[in-house]
Amino acid sequence: MSGDIQYVIRHTNRFTYSAPISESMTEVRMQPRGDGRQRCIRFELTTQPRARVFAYQDPLGNVVHHFDIPSRHSRLWIAADAVVDMAPAPVIPESLPASTWDELDASAAAGQRWQSRQFSHFARDSELLGEFADELGWHRDTDPLTLMRRLNYALFHTFTYAPSHTRVDSPIDDALKARVGVCQDLAHIMIALARRIGIPCRYVSGYLSPSKDSKDRSAQGATHAWAEAYLPTLGWVGFDPTNDVLAAERHVRVAIGRDYADVPPTRGVFRGEARSELAVLVTVSLSDSPIRSDRVLPITTWVAPEVAESADSLVGHVREKSTGDEVTLTVLRGGKSLEIKATLAAKPSTNG
Repeated sequence: MSGDIQYVIRHTNRFTYSAPISESMTEVRMQPRGDGRQRCIRFELTTQPRARVFAYQDPLGNVVHHFDIPSRHSRLWIAADAVVDMAPAPVIPESLPASTWDELDASAAAGQRWQSRQFSHFARDSELLGEFADELGWHRDTDPLTLMRRLNYALFHTFTYAPSHTRVDSPIDDALKARVGVCQDLAHIMIALARRIGIPCRYVSGYLSPSKDSKDRSAQGATHAWAEAYLPTLGWVGFDPTNDVLAAERHVRVAIGRDYADVPPTRGVFRGEARSELAVLVTVSLSDSPIRSDRVLPITTWVAPEVAESADSLVGHVREKSTGDEVTLTVLRGGKSLEIKATLAAKPSTNG
């Protein structure tokens, strides 16, 4: 489509263990989504030590890869390479009619988007959140879109961005007390406040493409997070309180959930007595040689290769072919096929 932007993304996670471990099992959410304005054209996953990688699609459409390394190792290196085609963002009006509240209340009474209305593990209600809501004058005094724009601005100007202040498992009260946090904290606070007054809101993990003309506070070389609010007539609208902008062409969505607990980039367990240390590096750049956009990754239900042949009721089938250290997964759907290559690297690259 005219005006599309194509991004090349590389995301590496390196786990280092203080002592060798005997086994590890890991779940990965690093494949960009393929819906709406965004299309994932190419995706490759690399691991060291090498592993046989499986994948499935969760109920929200997030692609989840998982693998087991049943041998002794002291490091785990994961790299995800993706190419994403992004169409221009639609124009969002400055406001909506006041009657939008009636539509939101009617959809709530019908049980629609129920999970996005309930407090969750990290986006939860608290005494400090209530005090902050009172400080902002957070109530239905105008239409939902105007309120969310105000909240985006207020969070940006109230909180100092400091990557070292909170952890991935920090409750929002830590950020509320100090008025300091990172994108994850601000997204959780925004989600909790939106749900508090009946606006469905969800967490988005992904990447933010750098721009010379922007004044982004979010750190380069890292993942990013923001919130999406459901607004009648507009659908899901992304708000980035870390940078006081609406999510647009520079925001690449990887996974959506109730909060961070649903969509961490990696999650796993290992067997052994050791401490683990994680190093992350993310690069997002414009493609120098755009790939043909007609080779779009289909939305499919993933199954293990050994049962794919008999899974006739599934949306898509997966077949596997191994050549040395390279595994090619062929997705068959509607008479068409798409190959996804997963390279089992012999050694990690120097930028991991």
